[in-house]
Amino acid sequence: MPVNDVLREIKGKVRGVIPPSIDVSDVEFEGALVVIYTKHPDKFAKNEELVKQLAKMLQKRIAVRPDPSVITDTKAAEKKIKNLIPTDAEITNIYFLPEVGEVTIEVMKPGVAIGKQGILLNEIRKTVNWSPKIIRTPPIPSKTVKEIRGYLRSMSEERKEILRKVGRRLHRGVSTGEKFIRITALGGYRQVGRSCSLLHTQDSKIMIDCGVDVSSNNGTPYLHLPEVLPLETLDAVVVTHAHLDHSGLVPLLYKYGFDGPLYCTPPTRDMSTLLQMDYLKVAAADAKKIPYSAENIRDAIKHCITMDYGDTTDITPDARLTFHNAGHILGSAIAHFHVGEGLFNVAFSGDIKYERTWLFNPAINRFPRLETIFMEATYGGRDDFQPSRQEATERLSDIVQSCIKKKGKVLIPVFAVGRSQEVMIVLENLVRTKKIPKISVYLDGMIWEATAIHTAYPEYLNNKLRAQIFQQGENPLLSDIFKRVDGNEMRQEIISNHPKSCVVLATSGMMNGGPVMEYFKEWAQDKKNTIAFVGYQAEGTLGKRIQKGWAEIPLNVSGNIVNIKMNMKVETCDGFSGHSDRRQLLNFINNMSPRPERIIFGHGEESKCLDISSAVHKRYNINTQAPYNLETIRFR
Repeated sequence: MPVNDVLREIKGKVRGVIPPSIDVSDVEFEGALVVIYTKHPDKFAKNEELVKQLAKMLQKRIAVRPDPSVITDTKAAEKKIKNLIPTDAEITNIYFLPEVGEVTIEVMKPGVAIGKQGILLNEIRKTVNWSPKIIRTPPIPSKTVKEIRGYLRSMSEERKEILRKVGRRLHRGVSTGEKFIRITALGGYRQVGRSCSLLHTQDSKIMIDCGVDVSSNNGTPYLHLPEVLPLETLDAVVVTHAHLDHSGLVPLLYKYGFDGPLYCTPPTRDMSTLLQMDYLKVAAADAKKIPYSAENIRDAIKHCITMDYGDTTDITPDARLTFHNAGHILGSAIAHFHVGEGLFNVAFSGDIKYERTWLFNPAINRFPRLETIFMEATYGGRDDFQPSRQEATERLSDIVQSCIKKKGKVLIPVFAVGRSQEVMIVLENLVRTKKIPKISVYLDGMIWEATAIHTAYPEYLNNKLRAQIFQQGENPLLSDIFKRVDGNEMRQEIISNHPKSCVVLATSGMMNGGPVMEYFKEWAQDKKNTIAFVGYQAEGTLGKRIQKGWAEIPLNVSGNIVNIKMNMKVETCDGFSGHSDRRQLLNFINNMSPRPERIIFGHGEESKCLDISSAVHKRYNINTQAPYNLETIRFR
């Protein structure tokens, strides 16, 4: 049935159920939603059963919005909202989206602003006819979050049109004839980097991740395949998490013609924007070819439809998507696809951590239905075992204490997203419990901004940390031991003139550039100092050479190669990884419900993919595969 006929039929059904006393001015698709515009939003608010009845009848998610003709003038509405919300909710911002009749209210205490059982939200809706949305004010202002939210507000009219277009494509109906499900490996199989897969059915083409391998000159997925092109034929792109090897080339798709929806969690949208902008900056500084522009990143933001964990939405006529916590970094998700009406269920794990970490709950491995899962094999080798988080804490405590006794300084190269925040929480805990003396911890590079994004989404942190933040009012990421390095002047002051022992967390994590190099050049020759690696050091990187014990390190200083003598102590503190080790991967599979019929391994060196694939098949009698890039597997 043509989309216009489907919409006409839905409009008829809606008007048939809604009482004549409630004026319905329009019914429209916006993404997977059926949006009902009404001149009587207050009557809808009073009759909650009506929306439930409509959703059940239409088998679709319903949103009710006020008709533009009945909403209160923004100045008057803002005044009334401020009168309705208690002052102790601490309003920091109010902004309006007239195109969708929404008002977003930023507050320090959302619970106070919402009221018991949402009573204040209903009161706002009734008084001003705007649909209120309460969000928490980030305790550390994030430039990225602020700019993204501001940009989306400025693009609200265009975004509304994008959502309507998505809705019409989504509701085009399913075709008759033979049904099939096939998945093509476009990147990140038998390797780490450039993760990308294509889920293809008779009615859908969905790309899962589109990453870049920043350590390779050939770091792009196989986007030129006939089943991928033209990019306009893709129905949707789904991103599991923000790391560049999964999200780095998403803006490239928009550069070359894709104009469809991008699905991810809200933190993934914000964090991937931060990392993509930095990727462009680093490429320009290294005089490398820049693959896309900031405008292409904005295109991706504009087309982004965010979903929280547990949310389910139709993303094509025959595919439904649900996100589940992956435990890897902020907002990382396992993408579960329900294809057809019970025809097939497949999940893409992205990168997972099957252990409660200092930041996140363990990855979810319980699903309503599951026939196949795609899993990472980063640490899938037979000898890939990591210390526990507790052992890592004790090890870091020993490293810092030993250095302080010598009156030295500790330099920790870190990745801005994930590991930095884990190390921060451990250091805060060690200081608070007096296991190490109170010392200054300096954050240099993107760490402060990435941490600010973490504070904007406390609901994505683990249960214990959330309780600490919400119930006790204590956020360890806001401790006064942490100090932001806000520029080169402060950096030079810490490097040359800091009189006391301190800890510096600086990017980049593998020492292939970034502010960490400035500290290393000056501190490496002093045996009182320590460099502590908390993350993986790839072969060929400067970090790996230091870790291997090179006595002299050749460095480029002002255009000249200078050999730096390595006198500082070199330590490795394992156990901070956001990836599951061999034991955790096997436990993840063993405890999975339901047990899948097939497991596909990727995101690992070839030997590790083959090793864990063989071990899982022998141990659990599950059909396993470790495909090459460019292979296609048919499932139905």
